[in-house]
Amino acid sequence: MSPTRDEQITSSLIDRLAGLPTARRQAILGEMPDHVLAQARYDWPLWAREDQLAPEGQWRVWLLRSGRGAGKTRTGAEWVRTHIENRTYRYVALVGRTWADVRDVMVEGQSGILRVCPPWDYPDYQPSRRQVVWANGGVARLYSAEEPDLLRGPEHDAAWCDELASWRSPETWDNLMMGLRAGTNPRCVVTTTPRPTKLIRSLVASPTTVQTRASTYANRLNLAKAYFDDIIALYEGTRLGRQEIHGEILEDVPGALWNHAQIDALRVPRAPQVLRRLVIAIDPAVSNTENSDETGIVAVAIGEDDHGYVLEDASGRYAAHAWAKRAIELFERFRADCIVAESNNGGDLVREMLRTINPRVPVRLVTASRGKYTRAEPISSLYERGLVHHVGTFCELEDQMASFTPDMDRLMQGSPDRVDALVWGLSQLMMAWAVLVRNRE
Repeated sequence: MSPTRDEQITSSLIDRLAGLPTARRQAILGEMPDHVLAQARYDWPLWAREDQLAPEGQWRVWLLRSGRGAGKTRTGAEWVRTHIENRTYRYVALVGRTWADVRDVMVEGQSGILRVCPPWDYPDYQPSRRQVVWANGGVARLYSAEEPDLLRGPEHDAAWCDELASWRSPETWDNLMMGLRAGTNPRCVVTTTPRPTKLIRSLVASPTTVQTRASTYANRLNLAKAYFDDIIALYEGTRLGRQEIHGEILEDVPGALWNHAQIDALRVPRAPQVLRRLVIAIDPAVSNTENSDETGIVAVAIGEDDHGYVLEDASGRYAAHAWAKRAIELFERFRADCIVAESNNGGDLVREMLRTINPRVPVRLVTASRGKYTRAEPISSLYERGLVHHVGTFCELEDQMASFTPDMDRLMQGSPDRVDALVWGLSQLMMAWAVLVRNRE
């Protein structure tokens, strides 16, 4: 049956919507019949920007690196939905940084799978089975990057990986790629704010990867004005802004004590079974406001091989009772030997805060007699000698390390508290090495 004149007119109006200002777009939508409007709302190419549509040609990985709020999650969700609806793919892996990220962002989030699917083809979300199932038999299986072994067995013909640059275990990516072998043209979409990790750099260099980039500004019509006035304006023009707003992959800072390539080369998937000593190091913030520094909380250990191992970075902005509770949680989970804390920042208070939660916890207070950079130099030398390994990936900590220069106050936002905690912890465990290195220089 040929389309009626009304249908022809409304179809023409739909074609004109893309790229129009929001007010004009809403006015045109108001003129449409309900059945056409309902269809238009789920016509992704109509609403998508050019950088949100899959590139043409042959590729294995589509790397969409963009700033915060640029619409990358919507892009990934729409890509999955479109190909399952069209039966291009049948078994899709959805892999996020953590289980909470998979659930709260990729599936149930504001731009997640469940939000972009139309009512007439709405999938069945089965959280207990960790999957989303469509009526046509298509299945999206859910995985956390924190559990790489879950991807050892299953086969998929497509995958969507979110925030790949923040995954702790590169092994997750390897297992996913080994299982991406079903169908005739298996592909993977990666949506991430980039960091110069070894994995991201290898994807950028691969001939089977295609890239698209988008800044936060590209999605300005869909974001609050206050976000740009208060948040984006604060970081525009900074190194952090180039990465988090414009999606740039930043090179290491000249003169920094560490670099990403060095940290990547020493990274290990797991710590040795036998650890001689393990400590939780704290560099507490002196206040608790929106502009306060972070409290550095890092778990480090030394193995029988005399190498240091960074096990966890739990740093963040906490109230005093909250960081004390977090440190005790790590102490008990790792069965640590003691908690190390800087005494310059209210040492007695630190001890008392910790002991109100666990009065039996051993606390060792240390005094900062030299500047941050000077204290960090011997620990940097241990990395240079291949004696310290990160067990997994710690994005914020490693970014601080790769920006740690003598003039760090000019280059970084706030104090490098994560690095401070790292230095305190490794100094306690590997002081003999640190002193030896210091004397040789």
